[in-house]
Amino acid sequence: MASPGRTTGPAPTVGGQPAALPAQASAPAEPLAVASPEAQETRAAPAKENQVDLGADVPEAHASPPQKSWLVRHFSLLLRRDRQAQKAGQLFSGLLALNVLFLGGAFICSMIFNNVAVTLGDVWILLAALKALSLLWLLYYVAGTTCRTHAVLYRDPHAGSIWVQGSLLLFGSCTVCLNVFRVGYDMSHIHCKSQLELIFPAIEIIFISVQTWVLWKHCKDCVQVQTNFTRCGLMLTLATNLLMWVLAVTNDSMHREIEAELNALMEKFSGNDTNTCLCLNATVCEVFRKGYLMLYPFSTEYCLICCAVLFVMWKNVGRRLAPHASAHPSTPPFHLLGAIFGPLLGLLVLVAGICVFVLFQIEASGPTIARQYFTLYYAFYAAVLPAMSLACLAGTAIHGLEERELDTLKNPTRSLDVVLLMGAALGQMGIAYFSIVAIVATRPHELLNRLILAYSLLLILQHIAQNLFVIEGLHRRPLWEAALEGLGEKQDAEPHRRGSLLELGQGLRRASRAYIHSYSHLNWKRRALKEISVFLILCNVTLWMMPAFGIHPEFENGLEKDFYGYRTWFTIVNFGLPLGVFYRMHSVGGLVEVYLGA
Repeated sequence: MASPGRTTGPAPTVGGQPAALPAQASAPAEPLAVASPEAQETRAAPAKENQVDLGADVPEAHASPPQKSWLVRHFSLLLRRDRQAQKAGQLFSGLLALNVLFLGGAFICSMIFNNVAVTLGDVWILLAALKALSLLWLLYYVAGTTCRTHAVLYRDPHAGSIWVQGSLLLFGSCTVCLNVFRVGYDMSHIHCKSQLELIFPAIEIIFISVQTWVLWKHCKDCVQVQTNFTRCGLMLTLATNLLMWVLAVTNDSMHREIEAELNALMEKFSGNDTNTCLCLNATVCEVFRKGYLMLYPFSTEYCLICCAVLFVMWKNVGRRLAPHASAHPSTPPFHLLGAIFGPLLGLLVLVAGICVFVLFQIEASGPTIARQYFTLYYAFYAAVLPAMSLACLAGTAIHGLEERELDTLKNPTRSLDVVLLMGAALGQMGIAYFSIVAIVATRPHELLNRLILAYSLLLILQHIAQNLFVIEGLHRRPLWEAALEGLGEKQDAEPHRRGSLLELGQGLRRASRAYIHSYSHLNWKRRALKEISVFLILCNVTLWMMPAFGIHPEFENGLEKDFYGYRTWFTIVNFGLPLGVFYRMHSVGGLVEVYLGA
């Protein structure tokens, strides 16, 4: 007899037949009779045949995990190959841009160090060829690539913000006007210049006009067809804009020509003869000369903005977005709700900056600039920069006290914003460090030099503090976004049904009431962040306006120019000044995002 606790194995037999067990003993011990393995296989065979015949898909209890179907494996292989093809296309287009940059950089460096073998005309010919190729690709992109079926299925909502598109149009228009002034200046000296020099500004006018229109219209595109060709075209155009920026930074031939003409005019008035090419109409030439010198920083600024937009478009080639992500997020409008002291202090800084700007520009129109105007300019900065630094440090401390969680989702546009913010800050900081070295090594005890030294140190501190505040604010999750997501989760939790237009309108009204309620109850931390953001926005607008429209005391005071030499200091200022203008403008965009998210 088997023990009552045994529940597996064959049943005991008597004379070759199964022995009957008492019902009372078998009921609790064996609720289900387990047959022998042979019997299980015999009974399972017809069941399997019936399942196959009926098309049933019932997995076996003891079978191995089901294998992936051929379709799933094939689809996974296609996805893997698509990712590899995207990486290969990005690598190839990046190498193309790198080779173009090296070639153009070699030409420009040869022009600087060996002006006899490689002249400025040779560099212009190379850039004209690159502009022509980029122009052909831009036209093909608009007329060919984007017109194909399923070419642009997605548009990046974070790319091409309003301030970026406005900057493209503003600086593009200023760069076109700059080349118009250049053509007018050359035509007024046509009796002693080659007519071929008029071709290069004309090509640049056409290139900038077409490029500005294409980037303004298609900066959000996520192209899905002809991806490799599109990447190469974008990288070629980006490399062309970078070379235009490098040439504008290092080429001072036009400035030297204007300075030589002014010196020749002074000698002519004093009765000395000169061989310098002089303008036929002095009044018209004065207009062209002033316009060219005032708009010159805009050309370098335009090239930098185009490079940023082209890089974002290059990253978005082949990118697929979720259906809800392709729609523009419901960003709240910009209202000065809950901000009082920030706008007032910011407007005070703006008015004072406009007064200083006007006084300096009036004085700069004369032959020389008095030292008291330099003192006024640097004293204004020495008063504004500490206030901005303290506001940024206070805002960073408030960010640390907030309960908002960090936004850890992958956002290529935000990552690029952070990189551009930190990279553009190097421009003014580099000029400041060069000024510190020149002042300490020469005359640090004079009043003006002390102000310049204090200005340089405060400028470095303000850039660091503002970068910390803006980057910390960009990585905080906006309150309006969290509220909208909570409303969406609540709607998803309800049973799905086909709603009417009346129900849709009621839902929108509920979301609007929740948004108004959220913004009508500001705690002290949110109110302080809004005050600080508005104050910094107006301060950055003021500090953007002064160097962008022609006030350049760093080059006019003569201290650093005498210490480093004209050519070296010209390159340093033309490298750092456009980056500084770009930094102020980019900071305004980041501070607006911080204000809206608070």
